[in-house]
Amino acid sequence: MEELSLIKQALRAVMNGQPLALRDPHRPTWHLAPSVGLLNDPNGFIQHNGVYHLFYQWNPLGCDHRNKCWGHWQSIDLVHWEHQPLALAPGACYDSHGCYSGSAVVAEDKVTLIYTGNVKFPDGSRTAYQCLAQASDRGEYRKLGPVLPLPEGYSGHVRDPKVWRHQDAWYMVLGARDLQDRGKVLLLRSSNLRDWQALGEIAGSGLNDLGEFGYMWECPDLFSLDGGDVLICCPQGLAPQPERYLNRYQAGYLLGKLDYRQAAFSHGEFHELDAGFEFYAPQTTLAEDGRRLLFAWMGVPEQDEEAHPTRRYGWIHTMTCPRELSLRHGRLHQRPAHELQQLRGEREDWRGRADDAPTYALGAAELQLTPQGAFSAAFGDAMTLNWDGERLQLTRVSLADGRPEHRYWRGPVTHLQLLFDRSSVEIFINHGEAVMSARYFPAGEPQLRLNGSAPLALEYWPLTPCMLE
Repeated sequence: MEELSLIKQALRAVMNGQPLALRDPHRPTWHLAPSVGLLNDPNGFIQHNGVYHLFYQWNPLGCDHRNKCWGHWQSIDLVHWEHQPLALAPGACYDSHGCYSGSAVVAEDKVTLIYTGNVKFPDGSRTAYQCLAQASDRGEYRKLGPVLPLPEGYSGHVRDPKVWRHQDAWYMVLGARDLQDRGKVLLLRSSNLRDWQALGEIAGSGLNDLGEFGYMWECPDLFSLDGGDVLICCPQGLAPQPERYLNRYQAGYLLGKLDYRQAAFSHGEFHELDAGFEFYAPQTTLAEDGRRLLFAWMGVPEQDEEAHPTRRYGWIHTMTCPRELSLRHGRLHQRPAHELQQLRGEREDWRGRADDAPTYALGAAELQLTPQGAFSAAFGDAMTLNWDGERLQLTRVSLADGRPEHRYWRGPVTHLQLLFDRSSVEIFINHGEAVMSARYFPAGEPQLRLNGSAPLALEYWPLTPCMLE
């Protein structure tokens, strides 16, 4: 579709579709969700002059993965967000089949976007260009065109540039699929964001003693944190194991050290970033106060998307809450951004046996549990969390076939922080040692019901709505 026509159609879709979307009982009250249509990857997450910008993959014309634009929100506090004009829409010869994911930097004191232009050909083949766009004085984004064609030796699946500044140069990591169907992460360098030098492959299937590890690596993000370097990535094609790699595609990280001179990244084993049902395409930014912050898509590509009940209301998917990252004991920890405490209402405390606990409304709520033994928790009629002393098990009814499906985490549990928002829950284990994120779709207002003979301590806050403006 021609670019201007798509923008006009998008405006009509929002005006006509938003009243229906707002009537959906599963629509979140404080998570970011699309006005209409499909949301997926967070893009261009950055803070500039005190303002957070979060761009996102958006199809305003439907709940499928076509017509990929970049929507745009901004905030001064990570809690209250405002809609901004559509940042990017496909239609140029170099992005005719979608403005795919990418990142943002500040160059010439302007927010500058680096994204993948996707082009498909009639014979079924495809290519990709890495492209620039830059903010104007009116807050609109002007396309500057391609700065990097498809690298030689790779399929048309090269995308998701993440760019950062190190010393006197710009660096980029790219997700790629080589001609032998192996997923890779490529490293490039530039002095001006326009002329890029390929430095080589720094991670991927068959590299760094990782073995065969998927046919495509998406959404790489490389950054320094607490004295180490972290490479976030999304390998596609990992075989499921009994208690991990259970989603269609995975999101995780490698901890190591990037040698900028040698263009080499030595790293340890791959760890999943989230042990729940929905989590993909995470992207981080370095905030002006020094924190490393993360958003992710609370969804997974090609995983029961056609069965989500929100499609009846013309929209699908949400973002996770913003999270703060830290390295502790050689593992990445995630905690809800502290700004979210602004949403808390009046606190309630309770202590006793789980069996004797009162019920609590979970429509939009924060719950903190300190268990002293096994317990189970039901979130309405749609999801349960069970702790048997060795393993956490999160269970829901499959949207696809109605059968129970499970996700797992093993280890001692001393503390749980759960954030609910109508059709989602994010469970932070042991102050961020692990997370389980999931969508669920209860019938009516979900109530918390606890079971178990062991004592536990409970703190509960209702969370106030925070609608987009």
